[in-house]
Amino acid sequence: MGASLLAVLVVSVLLAGVARRFDISAPLALVVAGLLAGSIPGLKGIEFEPNLVLFVILPPLLWSAGLESSYVNLRRNVRPIGLLAVGLPLATTFAVGVVAFHTVPELTIAAALTLGAIVAPPDAVSAAAIGRRLGLPRQIMTLLGGESLLNDATALTAYKVALLAAIGTAATWSSGLTTFALAAAGGAVVGGAMGWLIVAIRSWFDDPLVESAIGLVAPFFIYLLAEEVHGSGVIAVVVAALIIGQRSTRASYATRLQDGAVWRAVQFVLESFAFLLIGLQLPTVVGELTGISAMILATASAAVLATVIGVRIIWVFTFAYLPRMLSPRIRRNEPKPTAAQVFIVAWAGMRGVVSLAAAFAVPVTTASGAEFPGRPQLVFLTFVVVVGTLLLHGLTLPWLIKVLDVQNEDAARDAIEEAAAQTRAAKAASDRLDELLAEERAQSDVHQRAATILRSWNTRRQNAAWERRLGRGDDEIGESPSAAFKRLRLEMLAAEREAFIAERDSGHIDDEVLRSVLHGLDLEEATLNRD
Repeated sequence: MGASLLAVLVVSVLLAGVARRFDISAPLALVVAGLLAGSIPGLKGIEFEPNLVLFVILPPLLWSAGLESSYVNLRRNVRPIGLLAVGLPLATTFAVGVVAFHTVPELTIAAALTLGAIVAPPDAVSAAAIGRRLGLPRQIMTLLGGESLLNDATALTAYKVALLAAIGTAATWSSGLTTFALAAAGGAVVGGAMGWLIVAIRSWFDDPLVESAIGLVAPFFIYLLAEEVHGSGVIAVVVAALIIGQRSTRASYATRLQDGAVWRAVQFVLESFAFLLIGLQLPTVVGELTGISAMILATASAAVLATVIGVRIIWVFTFAYLPRMLSPRIRRNEPKPTAAQVFIVAWAGMRGVVSLAAAFAVPVTTASGAEFPGRPQLVFLTFVVVVGTLLLHGLTLPWLIKVLDVQNEDAARDAIEEAAAQTRAAKAASDRLDELLAEERAQSDVHQRAATILRSWNTRRQNAAWERRLGRGDDEIGESPSAAFKRLRLEMLAAEREAFIAERDSGHIDDEVLRSVLHGLDLEEATLNRD
């Protein structure tokens, strides 16, 4: 099994790379590839291990998303995110539970509610991966990202309560609410404490390599620790990641560069693996349906999938406008969303690998030793919802965004804000340079030449920000000083790089020296190409 999973990992990365090369949606391509591979006669499905997803794949993906999230934006949108991350999963759980109970005879009400909790949360992997590719506006990505960061905690807690009832362990409404409250509070406490502890430890080491290594293992440890104390591992990882992401501005530039590169690669690998793994479950899921009525499965599949999609649309539209009608404060403080924006949020409810993990984690037998009621149907319906939402939403979202004209206007606003900030930063740098020169009692000619160069560089950086904002090309205004500087310096860097490589090839320097000098050149080139 280890060799099979390794093969899936390698193939998923290669397929995702090919999809990116041809500008195809990698998540959708991987799911389809997995389905096609799973439909090959005689090919056995890859055994799905729930703990692999919940303890290996989920923590680092949540961590990566948390590091990239804006605490300011999340706090600004805490009300709508709370409705999406807490209220909507619970509403979906009950709605799907009722529908499944009436369409699948084998399911008890507790087992049906278990299914509802399983398919309730849109997946963090799916929302982020598809949303990034589509270039959704920041406000929509903030809502989808904040929802996907926290809704797993709501749904998985509801799942635990419903599952306990389904397998015959006593569970009441009061105990369910207590479990939910303790899980949320415990996760927040563990995440907050570990987040600040990791910030202190990384600062003490002051070593980019060690800091990145600590960051790689942190999500696994935090998730496991929170689960051990019966808290929410999801909330713990998210809270810790938000703290570390906010404090990253005080880390060294080397740590930030390294962390960014490391987590982009980790995210790419794990997302690719998760999506291909979803498609490959087809043989396993179908193989458990022996002797079950195809008509009942078809009816239940259509009903459950429609319920999952319909509840989200109704909920999102209701709570996008109803609170504004009832609260003057909300009307005063929050801009009114357009119907197109609300519909995109409502339609972006892709389910993913976490739902499948929860479904496969349902035990085969109850506490009494009897078979778990309707487990094959439960797993199959989960698979239908996951694949159905991924393909339906993923294939139609780009078209809907174009038809509804949901444009991303963040770039223009960001350019203005960046240019204004760059002007202030240039003024601060110039003032600081004047202070340093004033402190020099004997300013030599060398100092004066250094000051002239620094002032020229500062001016170029300030002008470049406004040139990017104006969007005026070289053919209109001629090559600007900053553009000329960038072009000439890039040519110099290319020549230096070729010379160092030639020195290595001739045996004058070894690879270690080459890597060291190329790293410096790469950093400078990255600065020049920051657009």
